[in-house]
Amino acid sequence: MANTPEDFNIDDIPPAEVVPKRRGSLSLVWLIPIVAALVGGWLAVKAVLDKGPTVTITFKTAEGLEAGKTKIKYKNVDVGEVNEIHFTKDLSHVVVTAEMVKGAAPHLVEDTRFWVVRARVAGGQVTGLGTLFSGSYIGLDVGKSTKRRKEFEGLEVAPIITGDVPGHQFVLRGQDLGSHDVGTPVFFRRVQVGRVVAHELNRDGSGVTLKIFVEAPHDRYVNPNTRFWDQSGIDITADATGVKINTASLVSIMLGGIAFETPANSPVALQADEDTIFTLYPDRAQAMKRPDTEVVPFTANFTGSLRGLSVGAPLDFSGVPVGEVRSIGVELDDAAKLIHFPVEIALYPERLRSRSQLSGTKPAPGERRARMDALIEAGLRAQLRTGSLLTGQLYVAFDFFPNAPKAKIDWTKTPPELPTEPSGLQELQIMLAGLSKKLEKVPFDKIGADLQQMLQSASSLVKRLDTEVAPEARAALAEARKTLGTAERSLKSDAPLQQDAREALREVGRAAQAMRVLADYLERHPEALIRGKKGDKS
Repeated sequence: MANTPEDFNIDDIPPAEVVPKRRGSLSLVWLIPIVAALVGGWLAVKAVLDKGPTVTITFKTAEGLEAGKTKIKYKNVDVGEVNEIHFTKDLSHVVVTAEMVKGAAPHLVEDTRFWVVRARVAGGQVTGLGTLFSGSYIGLDVGKSTKRRKEFEGLEVAPIITGDVPGHQFVLRGQDLGSHDVGTPVFFRRVQVGRVVAHELNRDGSGVTLKIFVEAPHDRYVNPNTRFWDQSGIDITADATGVKINTASLVSIMLGGIAFETPANSPVALQADEDTIFTLYPDRAQAMKRPDTEVVPFTANFTGSLRGLSVGAPLDFSGVPVGEVRSIGVELDDAAKLIHFPVEIALYPERLRSRSQLSGTKPAPGERRARMDALIEAGLRAQLRTGSLLTGQLYVAFDFFPNAPKAKIDWTKTPPELPTEPSGLQELQIMLAGLSKKLEKVPFDKIGADLQQMLQSASSLVKRLDTEVAPEARAALAEARKTLGTAERSLKSDAPLQQDAREALREVGRAAQAMRVLADYLERHPEALIRGKKGDKS
């Protein structure tokens, strides 16, 4: 039965008992934030541990670069990303801040290179076409240094040769750049074995310096005796030997090129070291020219025209080049009222080998001087000659002229002066000049008057012959014709004279036959002259 309010008594409520709180107990409500905090901390630590190094790269322009999108690639693999791009303080360059992947720190060394890969046409090559669709990116070439670095200067042009390509780099020094540029091919026996990787003007402006890279295994063909020369385009040379046309491969004709080779008579040498310095010659002829360690200068004064003689023209001795022309000048001789053309020539004594040199003994300066004096005494002279009728180029020749006037070398001058002999053309001019003077003395006017008088006399004689001699001659010719006609009739085959003559000839033949029979009989029977013919009764 239910209790009513009137029946409820507060005393009937039992007293409350105090229960103490348990210490160390944790409510399940706090597990969720604790787990979230642990996961966040772990992710933060992992992010810090997985974060790669940060580098700064300076470029002249930020063309094609975008923060948060532009990647850094090595061998087309992403190894970093651009985070920020800002200007330098002087606004001349842009600084790119990029975050690299974990593990990239050991490869960020002093010679590591960065560059922006864009579509580019240079050196006859088209590169970076893929960036037209995917966008530009920053290329990376790992260096070989051990010194760490985080700030880099970006390259404006992609390197031709990356660090992972085996080979050697060499330095060439020439007079000018010519048609060479970064990427110009390097040839060995017309096979492309390398490229030009850099070039710059010398600080003193005296020439240019090029750096080339020769790939392995072709770099073993480069030794300290190797010669390099410009193999660009078509080489047309017109000198004392004529016109020469040298061409290389089609690539070098269009883009230029550098070739190298080691002379056949060079001593055996080891492979050249990295960054060995070589001379870049303008052509193969000068590159392969044998070096002359000893040079003796002389001067030869010529009086004729030097048109066609150029610096570098050979000094020829019986077809063997023994020197070359160094300089050409002009001097006025006030005393003799003449103009001389001094030509300085370089004589290479090593090319004039003697028996003492063949035996290994080098002649003393006094002995060489005495030898030259003896050659001059024997008639040795310097003479200008034409090397090619096509080009008109001249050269200096050494030859012997036994009938030349006596002369000596002027050793008091510096350089010593050699005696010369007029050239063949000059001698011809002198002879023609003398002939002209002799012809001037001939009285052509008097000869012409006498010839005219003689012609008048001949004309009158012809007229007299026509009026006086011609009629008599015509009568004589008529009589001659009659005589010939009579003789012709007498000599016909049916003429009596011909018949009589033939009969007489027959009789003469029979008589000759009888004489031959008699002579033959007497030869066999000589006693018949005394006794008579056998059988005769008398």
